[in-house]
Amino acid sequence: MDSAIFLQLIISGLLIGFIFSLIAVGLTLIWGVMDILNFAHGDFLMLAMFSSFLMFANFSFDPLWSLPLVVVLLFLVGLLTFRLVIRPVLGYPGLIALLATFGLSIFIRNVVLFILGPNYRVINQSVLAGKNVSLLGLHFSVAQVASAVGCVVITYVVYLLIARTKYGRALRATSLDKDTALLMGINTNRVFALTFGLGAACVGAAGGLLSNFYPIFPDVGLNFAILSFVIVALGGFGNIGGAFLAGILVGLIENVGGFLIGPELKYNLVFLLYLVVISIRPKGLFGW
Repeated sequence: MDSAIFLQLIISGLLIGFIFSLIAVGLTLIWGVMDILNFAHGDFLMLAMFSSFLMFANFSFDPLWSLPLVVVLLFLVGLLTFRLVIRPVLGYPGLIALLATFGLSIFIRNVVLFILGPNYRVINQSVLAGKNVSLLGLHFSVAQVASAVGCVVITYVVYLLIARTKYGRALRATSLDKDTALLMGINTNRVFALTFGLGAACVGAAGGLLSNFYPIFPDVGLNFAILSFVIVALGGFGNIGGAFLAGILVGLIENVGGFLIGPELKYNLVFLLYLVVISIRPKGLFGW
C-alpha cells in the first residue's frame, strides 16, 4: 500500500474516531452512574441532526452557530427522558429500563418518520460545506476536521467537569456507591437527572457537528448507536477515557479495514475485535 494512502486512511480514521468517542462518552456516563444502557442514544443523535437541519432550513442558522442551541435542546430532552421514562423504573432490574428506552427509541424514530418522512437531507450550503484542505498530498474535508476537533474539545470539557467540579465529585461518589452518597447528603436523583441530561448533551453536540457533512434521515442514529455500545464495552463501562480511546480504535479499524477488505465488511472487523476483547477481558480494555 502506498504510504500516502495509508496515512490518509489513518488520519481519516482518527477524525471519525473522535466523533465516535464523544457519542460513546455520553452513553458511558449514563451507564457508569446509573447502570442503565440507553437504547434511545442513537435516536438522540438523530434528533440533534434534524434540529440542526431544521434550524438551517427555516432560520438560516448555520450548524456551527446553532450548535449551542442543539446541545441545550438535547440536555432538556435528556432531563425529560429521565423524568418521564427512567425515574419511574429506578430500583427495578436493569432490563426494565433497557426495555423502556427501547420503546422510547421506536417511538422517537416513528414520530420523526411520520412528521418529516424518510427522505435523506443534507446541509450543503453551510459555512464548512464543500471546503477541503490539502497538506503534504493529503486531502480532507474541512467540515470533518472541524467536527473532529470540536468533539475532542467537548470531550475534554466533559472530563474536566467530572474531574474538577463539585457536581463531578457528586457524580463519582454516586457511581461508586449510591446508598453511601445518599447518606452523605448527595441528592442522587438530581445527580441522575443531570447525568442523563449531560449524556444526551454529549450526543447532541456530536449530532450537531456531524450534520455538517453527514446525511440526515430517521434511521441515521442506528449504526452510530450500535457502534457506541461496542465502544463503551471495549473501553469499559463507565470509563470516559476508555470510551475515548476505544472510539479512536474503532474509527481506525473501520476506516483501514474498510479499505483493505471492502466497505461492506468493515463492521465485521469491529465486531470481531469486540468479541475477542470481551472473551479475554469481560470488563473491556480499560475496565477494572
